[in-house]
Amino acid sequence: MPLVSPGDSLTPSDTRGNLCRMKQQWSAEQMPDQSGRVCVVTGANSGLGLATTRALARHGGHAVLAVRDEEKGRRAVARITAEQPNASLEVRPLDLADLDSVRAFAERLRGDHPRLDLLVNNAGVMAPPRSLSAQGHEVQFACNHLGHFALTGLLLDTLAAGRDPRVVTVSSINHHKARLRFDDIHGERGYAPMAFYNQSKLANAVFGRELHRRLSAAHSPVRSVLAHPGYTATNLQSSAPVGRWRLLLGIATPIFAQRAERGALPQLYAATAPDVAGGEFIGPAGPGELRGAPTRVRPSATADDAAVGRRLWALSEELTDVRYALVNAD
Repeated sequence: MPLVSPGDSLTPSDTRGNLCRMKQQWSAEQMPDQSGRVCVVTGANSGLGLATTRALARHGGHAVLAVRDEEKGRRAVARITAEQPNASLEVRPLDLADLDSVRAFAERLRGDHPRLDLLVNNAGVMAPPRSLSAQGHEVQFACNHLGHFALTGLLLDTLAAGRDPRVVTVSSINHHKARLRFDDIHGERGYAPMAFYNQSKLANAVFGRELHRRLSAAHSPVRSVLAHPGYTATNLQSSAPVGRWRLLLGIATPIFAQRAERGALPQLYAATAPDVAGGEFIGPAGPGELRGAPTRVRPSATADDAAVGRRLWALSEELTDVRYALVNAD
């Protein structure tokens, strides 16, 4: 039975029950065979994206590395094929902060792959100084949310033709401390790097839940699932934050963070486990959801608010000019 029905929220007793039922020591080695599945992973050249791509390829999936830097993507392919000579991989350019790049990527992919089985919305930027995307949107909101919103919508019919099709959107535990600044979404009146990173991660969570509601209402075969990696050491912590955040994360990450291979387990579980239902949120089982084996976790109240979901959806359509081909989705 699905953990979360459209519009429902989890109660503490629901969560405790599902924590007990989840296999607490699930690992990537327990993934089902992925042979024949076409999988797109954004930000696949490093960190969580690379770990996710490596695991999908190891289990037979054909992985499309959607990356901003093609040379880094090719180096990632070389690393994987050095370990797995028969891995099925391809590199394609995608700049999620540029909606023209998103459209070009989706058009080319649709031409080459009439069926898509898995989309992992993984890529992100973290806490840079304020800057704007090619279309004039705050870059974290543009890359982390709007680009993935547009990409998912443009590939939705291709996903609907897939086998056990899923969209896995990667949020963050930081979404619990965020708010959506609908009156200043691009930080024109005030900008704080981490606050706007947290906003983008809340947008991911709101989007994943609202997409689930709309897919369910349209009786789509596509499942929308959320995941977060807890506290995981990736290049986001080492290269992106500015000011005091760089210093604090530089000290804390080597001590407390888990490796990318462990941090990727929630999104791998969300992407492949047979018992995952649409609308579920998968994160680490340890204290504070910072580390540990994947388990079902609760989104924030804001992320689970259907009214917020509808408002963000309408704004995202306006800013991307992407409309989802869903029937009975209102």
